[in-house]
Amino acid sequence: MLDIIQYPFMQRAIIAGITLGILLALLGIFVVLKRMSFFSSGIAHASLAGVAIGIILSLNPLLTALLLSIIFAIIIYLVEEHYHITSDTTIGIIFTSGMALGVLLISLQNDYQPELISFLFGNILSISQNELWLIVGLSIIISIFVISYLKPLTLIALDKETAQVNGVPVKKLQPALYISLAIAVVLGIKVLGIILVSALLIIPIATSKLIAKSFKKLVVCSIILSEITVISGIIFSYYLDLPTGPTIVLIGTLIFIFTMIYKALKK
Repeated sequence: MLDIIQYPFMQRAIIAGITLGILLALLGIFVVLKRMSFFSSGIAHASLAGVAIGIILSLNPLLTALLLSIIFAIIIYLVEEHYHITSDTTIGIIFTSGMALGVLLISLQNDYQPELISFLFGNILSISQNELWLIVGLSIIISIFVISYLKPLTLIALDKETAQVNGVPVKKLQPALYISLAIAVVLGIKVLGIILVSALLIIPIATSKLIAKSFKKLVVCSIILSEITVISGIIFSYYLDLPTGPTIVLIGTLIFIFTMIYKALKK
């Protein structure tokens, strides 16, 4: 391990991985409970338009993707709330049009392929110092929000109508949850890429549901498994010279499969 942490780029990768592991595990609970996996995948793919705008305007693509993803999250909530169009339909439109716009804009740039591949599949080793501060800062803010409103957010995820009846400020917390999830997804793109980022929101939580017997244990177990998945993925990819994002996802998948086998053998 000492030879890994001696390099500044690996230090940034590990810190970003640990931070995002916690954030994505916390938000992943609501993704699984509310069945919002398509939301996270849709935001991730649509954020490619933000990446493209950043490249064309010579701005940090991560920042422009963050801003556009927040706009997308607000649009999804408003359309769902005021026009009674299902979120799946709205996300489907944003998913396809956002990604199409992103590919179209990036294709107008010369030598765009490396930049596109980096955002499609992630490159945790390329995280800059400024991006690390952004990832850590936003992750801390969102994590504090989620932990502070864990019970009402959980009630909203399980049953929005019941939450309203019990006095939960749904119209404030639900869009805040959407925006938080959108930000977390875009931050996760630096680690796993647009194509794979949803996996870290789902796999550790799905694995935890197999073994956790209470909601509190589900939260703790999800964070622990997420950290194990991310850190082991970084270590294995470093020593075996493999792409980090896919390695993290496959390790998470193997843990999920072994957990299912273990549960089956215990019966």
